[in-house]
Amino acid sequence: MPLITPDDLRKQLGADLPGAVASVHPVVEGLPAFLETGDLLIEADFLPRVAVYVRDVLGYTYLSDIVAVDYLDYQLFELVYRFYHLEGGRDLVIKVRVPRDNPSVPSLTPFWPGADLNEREAFDLFGITFTGHPYLKRIYMWDELDGHPMRKDFPKQGDKYLGDES
Repeated sequence: MPLITPDDLRKQLGADLPGAVASVHPVVEGLPAFLETGDLLIEADFLPRVAVYVRDVLGYTYLSDIVAVDYLDYQLFELVYRFYHLEGGRDLVIKVRVPRDNPSVPSLTPFWPGADLNEREAFDLFGITFTGHPYLKRIYMWDELDGHPMRKDFPKQGDKYLGDES
């Protein structure tokens, strides 16, 4: 089983897909140390090419999950993609960061059908748009809901959707 570290992947992608690796944070400069992990941070536009590269060249054929994280104080969303090699070994984590005011990322669903529900969940609960998704509709919340309940600035008290019952 080939093991690849984030640093090795960063170098390999730099050679094979120039421009894919984010050299500096694409949204905010001077982030706190807890946001600067050793995981691979890539440019959002390169996400499908990097994911296909990870699958077809490196053999990581299982996309386990896609997790959205809201960093309200820094006005960005981080998407964490976790890939596994079926022969075993450690997972491979790839991150993409997008601004909160226009959260748009290319969809992986055309290349990884298993990304469908994870992308719909991030769309429904965080408002992140996945361009190229074949059926980007709400999955948990009702269509009339105004907002995205997992955003840190979503109102947490009361329920304006039940009507004014004063």
